[in-house]
Amino acid sequence: MHFADMAKRRITQETFDAVVRENIDEFEMDENEALREAIEQFESQGVDLSNIVKAVPKASSEETTEDQTHEVLQALDSLRSTLESSSTSMLEGLKLFTEQCSLGFAQRYLAAQKEAYPTILSCCQSAGEDKETLSAALAALYSLTDGQPDLLDGVGQEFLIATLRTHQGDPALTCLAIRAVRHCCLKHEQNRQDLVKAGVLALLTGTITRYVERSEVVKEACVALRVMTFDDDVRVPFGHAHEHAKMIVLEHNGLKVIVEAAKAHPENMSVLSELCATLSRLAVRNEFCQDIVDLGGLKFMMTLLADSLDCQDLVKQVLSALRAIAGNDDVKDAVVNAGGTELIVMAINRHMGNAQVCEQGCAALCVLALRKPSNCKVIMESGGALAALQAMKAHPAEVNVQKQSCMLLRNLVARTRDFSQPILEMGAEALIGQALASHRDCGDVGRAALRDLGCQVELRELWTGKKGSLTN
Repeated sequence: MHFADMAKRRITQETFDAVVRENIDEFEMDENEALREAIEQFESQGVDLSNIVKAVPKASSEETTEDQTHEVLQALDSLRSTLESSSTSMLEGLKLFTEQCSLGFAQRYLAAQKEAYPTILSCCQSAGEDKETLSAALAALYSLTDGQPDLLDGVGQEFLIATLRTHQGDPALTCLAIRAVRHCCLKHEQNRQDLVKAGVLALLTGTITRYVERSEVVKEACVALRVMTFDDDVRVPFGHAHEHAKMIVLEHNGLKVIVEAAKAHPENMSVLSELCATLSRLAVRNEFCQDIVDLGGLKFMMTLLADSLDCQDLVKQVLSALRAIAGNDDVKDAVVNAGGTELIVMAINRHMGNAQVCEQGCAALCVLALRKPSNCKVIMESGGALAALQAMKAHPAEVNVQKQSCMLLRNLVARTRDFSQPILEMGAEALIGQALASHRDCGDVGRAALRDLGCQVELRELWTGKKGSLTN
């Protein structure tokens, strides 16, 4: 469930519906007006309506108003009756339910409150070998669990793993099961750990290899693998993100699986983007970074960056992946020797208006420059320092752009003082001063950059936010 809004007041669907009904019956408003009025009334009282279906309940037939209920619940009821009579209309019911769930979180939440999960799981189990019904049931399951991973129980976990095992030969069913796995693992550490113990990693990497030519399947499996390396569950202080990343690489040959898949889709930007994003989640150890290069991962990233400099989302992914793998000192050299520096600077200049590209680009250059005077020379010659300062100028309010640029400038001069003069002539001192004045988080990196550039740092600390003399 959503935790962020605990402070705001919540009401039940029934309370909301009663007010809408009252507006219609007592105050003779039409349906739209009654709805609008109810929404305004509750919002003015500070009630959070994100879990509320904002619709007038419909009668399922021409019965009295007593039988009116929301469409998502009507769909659920009709599913329950087909389950009991095992009639052929289950397929229709599942499709209708999924359609209702896809309308929004409030519909899914209401359905879950009314015990939709056990009903959908029963549909999944009773589908048996009927692929059409099983597909519809899986779609309903993954739709219902979107934003509600807590619904999954042990039986559901077993069902998903069994489905992935049994239907390895069916790409469409495999995709649906993987989507359900992904929804159930987002922001849910326990489900992730349970599914990993049950063998989901081998099934996901196996799927990529088996269907390496099929872009849809590769993408789905890739995203699910990446979710296994997230640490996004606020309820758990220490997740297994790092261990899962290591398992994917060491036990399931994940790096090779992903790089091979990239080679199979040289033209498909959306697949390559997913593969790239997944590689950067797996570069968690020094030797993994090297392995990615040895397998041909760096080569495909470079080609990708060069071929798709105009595609902003892809550029972000590649820069972030380069930043991750260049943590390894030998990989830094490999990136620079492959012409990476020039490409990164081109990407920053091409997308100067996009703060994330600027941040990732400066961060990648920053990593390449660390402890590597020879790389610093290449970065200077490629216009890297100038691009970073331009980024600072273009995004004064973005603390991460300011920080990464300051760190890059500092790395450039830390071992090569000769670069201080040219960087200062580009206007670095004023821009760093501005970052210091605007962002408390830039304090350390900003002052370190000024110090290494040979500027007077003390003068910049006139305002520290403390009252009284500067001596105490």
